[in-house]
Amino acid sequence: MHILLNGQATETRAATLTALLNEQQIDSSCVACAMNGDFVPRGLYDATPIHEGSKIEVLSPMQGG
Repeated sequence: MHILLNGQATETRAATLTALLNEQQIDSSCVACAMNGDFVPRGLYDATPIHEGSKIEVLSPMQGG
């Protein structure tokens, strides 16, 4: 299916947010995710289905000042 991942058109076979992060080799323990503009708690990644056209943002913490 086709989704937008961090603004980039991406083809995926993943059915859940966890599967997508694994497929993209993203460590789910150190990122925050939003789907279609809504924050997804880390504990719900396994239960969050991905659908055609989903817009997913994956954010990593940054340090600075």
